[in-house]
Amino acid sequence: MSSRGEAVISGFRVNSMNMRDAESGAIMWESPADWSEKFFSTELEAHVPASILRCSAVSREVNFTSQEQMQHFRLVQEVSLHGQPFEVWNFEFGFVIPGSTNSWQSTVEAAGEGQMLPAHVLNGNVRIVTRFFDGEEELGRSSLVVFY
Repeated sequence: MSSRGEAVISGFRVNSMNMRDAESGAIMWESPADWSEKFFSTELEAHVPASILRCSAVSREVNFTSQEQMQHFRLVQEVSLHGQPFEVWNFEFGFVIPGSTNSWQSTVEAAGEGQMLPAHVLNGNVRIVTRFFDGEEELGRSSLVVFY
């Protein structure tokens, strides 16, 4: 990673994250308070209620602070099940003002009725690796195991 990339990631902090039922707006899950301190250094666990699997769409909100400017901030999330690649999601944020705090909301639609895997199959077997980019430069990555 370049020295600029190191400066960007050292001044970057995920303050909080939540997931909501996109239809009702009801909060289904919120990140623990201690996540921001270990976001890039430790594999995290998310304990999400299984009822989220019944939502037709889930909205995710990430609140983050960046000390550095980014021209084209984006995420690539690689989802694996039992260690096998399952899905890849790309999210674009765009320009980030230096010294700013931002909220970023994105929505993921469910596979559809009868196509969702049950919670007992997914529980502890889903890993989401999130790669953080400014343009084409990878700044860092985090890893998350999901429990239902």
